[in-house]
Amino acid sequence: MKILLKAVLIIFIYTGLAMSCDKDDDNTQQQQSTTISQTINTAQSGSWKITYFFDSDHEETSNFTGYVFTFNENGALVAVKGSTTVTGTWSVTDSNSSDDDGGSNDTDFNIFFASPADFEDLSDDWDIISVSNSKIELTDVSGGNGGTDFLTFEKL
Repeated sequence: MKILLKAVLIIFIYTGLAMSCDKDDDNTQQQQSTTISQTINTAQSGSWKITYFFDSDHEETSNFTGYVFTFNENGALVAVKGSTTVTGTWSVTDSNSSDDDGGSNDTDFNIFFASPADFEDLSDDWDIISVSNSKIELTDVSGGNGGTDFLTFEKL
């Protein structure tokens, strides 16, 4: 009788653990999906400017003074300053297991510019620090030298 009781108890414990793991995974996926869609909606909700850009070893915010950034629904990222227009792409995605930058967030804010050089520095799979209706704060640990980059967009 004791053996049967122990077996039933062990089965009950393993079943409970298995069910709770699935529930946690579902909740994490649902939260991450909500974070992704909220971040996308926020980015698309208006025009933005870069108020802080720190590239590994020094601040480079002034390289983007006067540029207005628009995150379009089609994945285009457009920066305009007077008659100068710079185009790139953007997306918000689940980070993958090869993401070795040590970020704690499971969501990446991806930016890509092919040129000019100052804008190429923005190209990365940024980790999200915070997102509000008026500010998007991002970070990335550089693979080459291990320096930490910071990028902040604020709504105009």
